[in-house]
Amino acid sequence: MSRNAKVIMVQGTMSNSGKSFLTAGLCRVFRQDGYRVAPFKSQNMALNSYITKDGLEIGRAQAMQAEAAGIEPTVDMNPILLKPTSHMGSQIIVNGQVLGNMKAVDYYANKAKLVSHVTEAYNRLAEAYDVIVIEGAGSPAEINLRENDIVNMGLARLVKAPVLLVGDIDRGGVFAALYGTVKLLEEKEQSYIKGLVINKFRGDRKILEPGLAMMEERVGIPVLGVVPMERLDIDDEDSLSDRLDQTAVGSGVDVAVVRLPHISNFTDFGAFERMDGVSLRYVRDPGRLGKPDLVILPGTKNTMDDLLWMRKTGMEAVILRLAEKKIPILGICGGFQMLGEELCDPHGVEHGGTLRGMGLLHARTVFSREKTRTQISGTLLEKAGLFQEYQETQVTGYEIHMGQTENLGGCRELIRLENNRVDALSREDGLVMGSYLHGLFDTPGMAESVIRKLMLDQGLDPADWQFDLEAHKEAEYDKLADLVRRSLDMKKIYEILEAGIQDGE
Repeated sequence: MSRNAKVIMVQGTMSNSGKSFLTAGLCRVFRQDGYRVAPFKSQNMALNSYITKDGLEIGRAQAMQAEAAGIEPTVDMNPILLKPTSHMGSQIIVNGQVLGNMKAVDYYANKAKLVSHVTEAYNRLAEAYDVIVIEGAGSPAEINLRENDIVNMGLARLVKAPVLLVGDIDRGGVFAALYGTVKLLEEKEQSYIKGLVINKFRGDRKILEPGLAMMEERVGIPVLGVVPMERLDIDDEDSLSDRLDQTAVGSGVDVAVVRLPHISNFTDFGAFERMDGVSLRYVRDPGRLGKPDLVILPGTKNTMDDLLWMRKTGMEAVILRLAEKKIPILGICGGFQMLGEELCDPHGVEHGGTLRGMGLLHARTVFSREKTRTQISGTLLEKAGLFQEYQETQVTGYEIHMGQTENLGGCRELIRLENNRVDALSREDGLVMGSYLHGLFDTPGMAESVIRKLMLDQGLDPADWQFDLEAHKEAEYDKLADLVRRSLDMKKIYEILEAGIQDGE
């Protein structure tokens, strides 16, 4: 393995223990201290993904971590991405391109063949950067998955990465989780853990300190810090996110996102959540949809199945009634496909066969075997619906979808891409529209334009209302770095980073 870069790894006692969060925080700290730093996660399982500039697909968390590090995301930061398609299987993406769908048992049987992709990606990063911060996945103590491990201790041993083990105290049982994780590892693997971190702490640390001392005594590993629970606006990795639990109607403009069973890329709407005067909520129960100012149908890993779920639960009927009442409806990617007259799947990519759409756009989607993956820009062609301020304006985003949507007539073309394809369609009255562009609302000013239009519709004056998304995100990453510096023994972490793992360990 290449040893040009220094390396440190963040593992957790369980999923959602805060690995992505702390990895991003360390990336930001090292960047602030003058290092060229990059994140790395050999294998990620998530429905939130991102398309790099060269059209390759990686986990959204690694794109966020790269943003914290101040660098452009690349496929080397996440060479293997698993996108669940069912309880038993996933779409396997290797080096940013679809390898195929596999059941879990088949993937684990073939995982050893992917080691070379992991090592090659890591080596390229190690040659280009001073520091690599690796994020593990799930828990290293999943003893049934230890064989051919390429994401936790197997990877740590492969690249000789010292490990910080993170436990989530908010869920309870953090001492048992830390102790049990360490003791379930092989003795050599235990030696790779150089520090313990307790995350999401609420309360007086003095009450915790006797337990910290006993933990250090029992496992022989120092506790390097206790990170308090603080609300920071950092993009989350997947549907474990607490953001999806925001269901109550707040004050101001009410934006309701339908929480589809296979929801993906919900980070598309983070800009709305960050704004004062905007209430963003996720709705799974049609009885709780109410009468929002805007309904969003998000991306989904399985458009046809999720449309059938909406039909079965009554969500579709509620949305159709809201459309009749002139409530704006916006679909992104899979949500856009649902809005049309018909969805056809001749190759069995999703559900197979033909399915009636919602009929809110006179359009038709045909699924194909090939996935469209591109980071792209385009032009908003005309004032329409929510986009009143943005005629002839450049927009940017990325596409991740199977198939194409055709205008059957009666739809207005809303966005034309730089390769001359039409990306977005709108109903004539502008109240129903859809687009394939993920990240559309990260275009400077786009989300703000939508909210100003909705404020005007409510009779509110948006003259003094403004929001700068890029400045907000940079400030949040700096707050995250401050939290890491306050909470962790960074002097000790630098010592661990410099020492690495010595031969024989």
